[in-house]
Amino acid sequence: MSAIYPITMPKWGLSMQEGKVNGWLKQVGDTIEAGQEIVEVESEKIAGAVEAVAPGLLRRQLASEEDVLPVGGLLGVIADASVADGDIDAFVTEFQSNFTPAGEDEEDQGPTPQKIEVKGRKLRYLKRGEGGEPMVLIHGFGGDLNNWLFNHEALAADRAVYALDLPGHGESSKDVGEGSLEALADTVADFMAAVGVDGAHLVGHSMGGAVALMLARRHPARVRSLSLICSAGLGEEINSAYIDGFVAAGNRNALKPVLADLFADSSLVTRQLVDDLLKYKRLEGVGQALSTLSGKLFVNGRQSSVLAQGLGALGKPVLVIWGEEDRIIPVAHARALSGGVQVEVLGNRGHMVQMEAANDVNRVIARFLG
Repeated sequence: MSAIYPITMPKWGLSMQEGKVNGWLKQVGDTIEAGQEIVEVESEKIAGAVEAVAPGLLRRQLASEEDVLPVGGLLGVIADASVADGDIDAFVTEFQSNFTPAGEDEEDQGPTPQKIEVKGRKLRYLKRGEGGEPMVLIHGFGGDLNNWLFNHEALAADRAVYALDLPGHGESSKDVGEGSLEALADTVADFMAAVGVDGAHLVGHSMGGAVALMLARRHPARVRSLSLICSAGLGEEINSAYIDGFVAAGNRNALKPVLADLFADSSLVTRQLVDDLLKYKRLEGVGQALSTLSGKLFVNGRQSSVLAQGLGALGKPVLVIWGEEDRIIPVAHARALSGGVQVEVLGNRGHMVQMEAANDVNRVIARFLG
């Protein structure tokens, strides 16, 4: 008998328990290719699209718009035209009768973040995957390892992938020292040594891209390639009003409009996202850390370190990914690059392109490394 494939509610991030269906992108009877986006769902953190795991026809939509399903719940069914309706009905009945949602109090079976002491500072990190050539994910200013919610698991399909909270961010130590790119890059190199990673493919977003670039300059033996997403360090211009607004914002009304600049679609700024960032900003030492970093890295409304000229001299493969609607760092920085750099610009996406177009970004990085 031809195979029947379930479409299920994904688990994006360690805390996700359920998701809401925002709408179907394909209709019953449509031909589906593996990897095609078929239904949009949203967690409390952000919305995203579920991809088909196999080709066939969309034979059933079992969840409607606005329906809320637990992680793993059945959204729909893909199967060939040759599969009888009765077989699909039997498959759905069996799936539903055997499905048990994971309870909130149950032990999460996935990996959990860990902490490690690196030269007297605690750093939080999350490792997914095993073997292969390792990868390190480096978030941007004011972010944390959850910025890779939609990327980490996919990128870890064939390798060990580490996402860390930089100093001053997430649950890592709030001591950023002098707050320079050099200091941040050295910390990431020390982190790699501490977890036993001699060399890795670096993926950096925004400020994290500049950190990756600086690490490649200062510790070239530790870097196998660079994937830079809406990266700082490739030109002087930056939206200084965003930086200043993010540092200063102390309540929901001040923070929410600032965060809207991160996305091409500002409806992606969920209540949970605002709440999570407010909670972080109220932690002891965060205000000082962000002020120190912004005062060092973004001086007089400009980026103080521009590293674009030295890309070719690094002798590393370089991929640059940008959202065409980026309102924080202009896409012109990507388009100005030359000399062996692979540049991918994604339309209708903003600064958080790795969230807004996660499936595309994951594919581009996988192809680049493949």
